[in-house]
Amino acid sequence: MTLRTSTTTRTAWMLSPALAAAVVVGAIGVVAGFVMSRLEPALVGAPLLLAAALAWDRRPGRVREDPAAGDAVTVAAEVAADGAVHSDRGVDALTVEVRATAAQHPDALQVRLTLGTAAPVDAVLTPRAAAKLGSEVPVVHSGRQRVASVEVRAVGADAVWAGEPGEEAAVERVVRPGTVPIRSIPLPSRLLGLTGQHISTRPGEGGEFRDIDEFHPGDRLRRIDWRATARAGRAGELYVRRTTATSDAAVHLVVDARDDLSAVVADWSRAYPRPAVSSLDLAREAASSLAVAYAAAGDRVGFDDLGQSRRVLPPRAGARHRERVLRAIELTAADNRAYHRVRAPRLSPGSLAVMLSTFLDDQALTLALTWRAAGHRVIAVDVLPARDARDLSTRDLLALRTIELERRLRLDQLQAGGVELLAWEDAAARQGALRALASAPARASARARR
Repeated sequence: MTLRTSTTTRTAWMLSPALAAAVVVGAIGVVAGFVMSRLEPALVGAPLLLAAALAWDRRPGRVREDPAAGDAVTVAAEVAADGAVHSDRGVDALTVEVRATAAQHPDALQVRLTLGTAAPVDAVLTPRAAAKLGSEVPVVHSGRQRVASVEVRAVGADAVWAGEPGEEAAVERVVRPGTVPIRSIPLPSRLLGLTGQHISTRPGEGGEFRDIDEFHPGDRLRRIDWRATARAGRAGELYVRRTTATSDAAVHLVVDARDDLSAVVADWSRAYPRPAVSSLDLAREAASSLAVAYAAAGDRVGFDDLGQSRRVLPPRAGARHRERVLRAIELTAADNRAYHRVRAPRLSPGSLAVMLSTFLDDQALTLALTWRAAGHRVIAVDVLPARDARDLSTRDLLALRTIELERRLRLDQLQAGGVELLAWEDAAARQGALRALASAPARASARARR
């Protein structure tokens, strides 16, 4: 799969201060040599005036007709990848090719190239070198990201004439987060759906054996248990075999995308962080994995983003709705704006709410406790990566410890309110924690039947 973008801009040519400086210094040298009757100042000023005259004569041809017309600079950027790209903690890479050309064939092109999240690089290249630039960009993050951006300006002879910076040509790509297999999925405390693959406690069709009861109007004839009827020995009485019904679950995946924090704590405030897995990468991976697992079980999956007010998908089933949920997860991004929900989003009755957040403020805590108080089962997924604090100063370490303490108090408050916790980054303990969460409603239902 290849993505292309190109832009053509016409930039006006401008005189650089070098020409004026050459004229002024050259004139001073010639005048000083004439006044002082010495040859040395004239030998310094005459070459400068000659160079200025040649530079003026070699100005771009279009400027002679219309100085405001400028020069047409075309920038084309191309990103190539074999098949779909999935973010797998920095394994994949994208190939970037940039071609910058100018109609007037200037002496050089000044190129500002930005690849991925790295700092921009400025370089002055010959037109032939700028016409073909290539590099590889490692895929560290998932979601929508700018793979490459290019800005070009033309430079005339001896840098006397220079064009204004042209429009930026940028290539963006949506990288699908990787998914991990989930063998055990937690379920709500109550299953209210009429179809699905989960065994409920209600009598119905298609589930496990429940009990044997007398035949009542409305029971199907194929449910008659002839052995139980013969053992009863009562004339005119029939007994049927009853089973439990199968149901589906309603699951709300709520991603807190208001912040995106890297594993390197020193990069939290930097404009160009180093490549490292971020909290939003873990949140996308966790949400995609859970969405795929619940959709495979025939459950209804919904999605909500705490950082946006319009990206809400109600719980539904089906392959088409699953793709809509996965697409919404891919497009989830932090916009660095403080957005607070006035009221908690409404959930389907008897549904499971999965909150994926870093829990660095009280909004996710308040929403989770509100849903739990309303009777929903709530699972809080901690997506904050393990902190690397090696480059922090003593003052920053103290601030980090304060943040960690406040965060620990929030997590303890969640557990005290009945919210279950799951740390996603630890792959070794993740499956065991999911098995424990999946068996919790079953144990509760068994105690209720006894």
